[in-house]
Amino acid sequence: MTKAERRELQERQRAAKAAAKAEGGDAKAKGGGKKDGGAAAGGAGGTRKEPAARKETQAAAAAAATARKDAGGGVAVGAGRVSGVHAVAEARGLRIFSHFALQRPVAAAAAKGDVHPAIVRLGLMFASFRICGANARCIATLGAFKEVIQDYSTPPGTTLARHLTTHLSAQISHLVSARPMAVTMGNAIRQLKLDISGSDIDLPEQDAKDALCQKIDDYVRDRIIIADQVIQETAAKKIQNGDVVLTYARSSVVEKVLLQAWEDGTQFSVVIVDSRPMLEGKRLLSILSRAGIPCTYLLLPALGSVIAEASIVFVGAHSIHSNGAVYARAGTALVAMLAKRHSVPVVVCCETYKFSDNVQLDSFTKNELAPLQAFGAQALQGGPSLEVLNPLYDLTPPASITAVVTEVGVIPPDSISSIPLALGRTVF
Repeated sequence: MTKAERRELQERQRAAKAAAKAEGGDAKAKGGGKKDGGAAAGGAGGTRKEPAARKETQAAAAAAATARKDAGGGVAVGAGRVSGVHAVAEARGLRIFSHFALQRPVAAAAAKGDVHPAIVRLGLMFASFRICGANARCIATLGAFKEVIQDYSTPPGTTLARHLTTHLSAQISHLVSARPMAVTMGNAIRQLKLDISGSDIDLPEQDAKDALCQKIDDYVRDRIIIADQVIQETAAKKIQNGDVVLTYARSSVVEKVLLQAWEDGTQFSVVIVDSRPMLEGKRLLSILSRAGIPCTYLLLPALGSVIAEASIVFVGAHSIHSNGAVYARAGTALVAMLAKRHSVPVVVCCETYKFSDNVQLDSFTKNELAPLQAFGAQALQGGPSLEVLNPLYDLTPPASITAVVTEVGVIPPDSISSIPLALGRTVF
């Protein structure tokens, strides 16, 4: 056989093998390879057709994707649409507020580790904002810690002074997971840990636990209850007959000051300025109205129309920093600066255990966001382009504050750093 005849025979054999594989349902042979596919398609001609087929397939896929995009508004249908919505939600989130302490839902505050039931209940109340206010949160936290201490048993081979602090760390972490810790809570916990480390190791366990619970009671009595009594007596003397006292939101200390001044026989009226979403001023309005104090209630945007009629402004504080800045409910800075603009004195009522030796220059570095669901607000129907932010606190500069009334006296804002010296200690 000549060379041409042998080549022709080989090609017929290859073609027969390819046809047999195609009849047997072999997909790979049906698609064609370099050898079999080339022979079945007619040699080099089959190789030239392969890129054309790939281009045709890609064009069809692109057309289908374009049709889905036009029909779905830029998001794929089915499960792809759901994932696309989440991607859009993440993309539209304002990243400049991502460092704020976002509140977790109540279900996310599940207990992890050896957490006492009292701490679990308290965490749920913190997360749902059923307990608000620096004083209320601190008192509730210390009360729950008393239950933890009474139910605590020292493991063998260790002492209460060493192991109890570790046991409390799990309780503290659970509370922080429900809601960021307040300055008052941090100061009280530091004092409690100091008392635990100073416990006498020779005391019986129950006596040591009773001693710690007594120190907690003393802390609440001295640093909160008695401090509030001194502040309300001092600040009530600043209110004169005929004054128009303006206050913002609701502070438990300011509430006591106003009630004390009214019980002393001073005739005055109160303007309560409030703001969403918490609307804490409604509670203050109810309490003062029942006491017979004439009140006017308005929202923060209307402050400019009444600030000129105010004689003095009383506000509370979440914490006070060593540079004299006051960290309080969002809107306090606006009230204080507008009052200063109209030459109205601004008095801050604050216990010394709210003192923080940190220096904070704005409310953007550190803040807390409140969820709308915590206050019964309905979800806003604004689509994916709406972002709702509720910062809980703002920072009032010391230049807008006239004086700070504490249990150690009336302190000008530029002398706040002298509070530890006045107390004779640095632990709060």
